[in-house]
Amino acid sequence: MNGTEAFDRAAVLLPGALRSEALFQPASLRKRAEEIRLRCGMGAWLRLPEGQTPLRAPVGREEIEETLLRASKSSLYTAEESMRAGYFTAEGGYRLGFGGSVILRDGRVEGFRSISSVSIRIPRCVHCVTDELLRRLGERSVLIYSAPGGGKTTFLRDLIRRVSDGGVRVSLADERGELAALCGGVPQFDVGKHTDVIEGCPKRFAAEMLLRTMSPQVLAVDEVTAEEAPLLSSGLAAGVRLLATAHAGSREELRRRGVPDGLFDAAVGIEVRDGVRRYRVEEWKC
Repeated sequence: MNGTEAFDRAAVLLPGALRSEALFQPASLRKRAEEIRLRCGMGAWLRLPEGQTPLRAPVGREEIEETLLRASKSSLYTAEESMRAGYFTAEGGYRLGFGGSVILRDGRVEGFRSISSVSIRIPRCVHCVTDELLRRLGERSVLIYSAPGGGKTTFLRDLIRRVSDGGVRVSLADERGELAALCGGVPQFDVGKHTDVIEGCPKRFAAEMLLRTMSPQVLAVDEVTAEEAPLLSSGLAAGVRLLATAHAGSREELRRRGVPDGLFDAAVGIEVRDGVRRYRVEEWKC
């Protein structure tokens, strides 16, 4: 799926006038757009690597509701569980994030009373892991980190592809369905010939099942947290390499977030400057 096709499939989730205006944008813009964001009463925006550009069509409660219905194929109840975490993933790996008024019960989010904003993240298969990057990373456990929107998931997907196509057994815990985007059991994104996927399951359970049953040489997860570290450590003890991402703008922020020392041998820090992503390989334990 090329850049414009990925955008057009996301635009189909929009209602009426918004959909028409989005699809009318020039191919050069559609190819680069990374997100469509709707804000009730405030309009719609496309996020590009270099900034944001507006769509003129109005956004009200009806447009928000129709977008959710289209994304869930008129079955919002099927998305209720993941929406408690503020998102759900539509077919094809399109993650929708939400803002609005939540319903709290006993200190836990039970759902949304009303939704005031929606972001539709546009996933793409981008071949960004060069031969030189792959050589420098070697056969090691690697953490990929950047600030939100830096392209961590895209880089991880391509790294999984390169490692898997090299003949290595990779097990992928794809909790949000963004990395492989299974449809009818077939990945919609290229994650390699030797990759096994569990999708839609919390990482801690999916990783445990994959380690127990699929004998991976590499375990891949998106957005690792400190709470998941003990299970990942058990994978390391079994000789399994880790590929993972984390939200952080620096090594110090990683430590503040509780990513423990010893899990990873190398890291890739991603920075976006003037709309261009730069990848920095760091030789350290994080």
